[in-house]
Amino acid sequence: MPETTTPATELASQYIAQVTGDLDANIKEQERIAADIASLQEQLAALQHDHSVLVNMQQALGITTTPTGSAAESKSGVVPSPRRKKTGSAADGKQKARKSTAAPAKKAAAKKPMAKKTDSAKAAEPTLVELIRRHLVEQKEPRSAGEISTALGQAHPDRDIAAKVVRVTLEGLVAKSQAERSKQGRSVFYSAPASQPEAAPESKTQPEDADR
Repeated sequence: MPETTTPATELASQYIAQVTGDLDANIKEQERIAADIASLQEQLAALQHDHSVLVNMQQALGITTTPTGSAAESKSGVVPSPRRKKTGSAADGKQKARKSTAAPAKKAAAKKPMAKKTDSAKAAEPTLVELIRRHLVEQKEPRSAGEISTALGQAHPDRDIAAKVVRVTLEGLVAKSQAERSKQGRSVFYSAPASQPEAAPESKTQPEDADR
């Protein structure tokens, strides 16, 4: 009798161990699938939320065409009822979207007057040619291009006045007879053009000749 009960006891213990292992594996698999389902539901809810925000932005922009067929809308019944509370956040997203689209327009409108002011201010500033001509007229002695650029840079610190640009401008004025160039050794100096006084006497002598 003991010989027959021993194999039966071992077989029963094997079944118990197998059943226990299968039960644990089943529970773990259920937990894994439940976690996957919860993750997918969260992803679906997030996609639905983004979809509603995009639709609201599309309407705010005046776009009438809407994409055909939405998997999120067709499967909206799968989402549990607690997940539907995110509609409030969708409304918040709608308000934020409208504010975000309206804010750049207001900023752009505010920047336009400023741009006009800056353009008018730049237009009111004298050109480099005018500055150089005025400087030459004010000076009693010829000046070099370096001296002129230094003086103008000190008088107008907000403007980037380079010596090379001043020299080129001076040569252009000389070519147009609006400035005179003279040399002292290897140095080149510039001055305002000399006046021509003989033009006035000629105009005065004409009436005298007429009287004669």
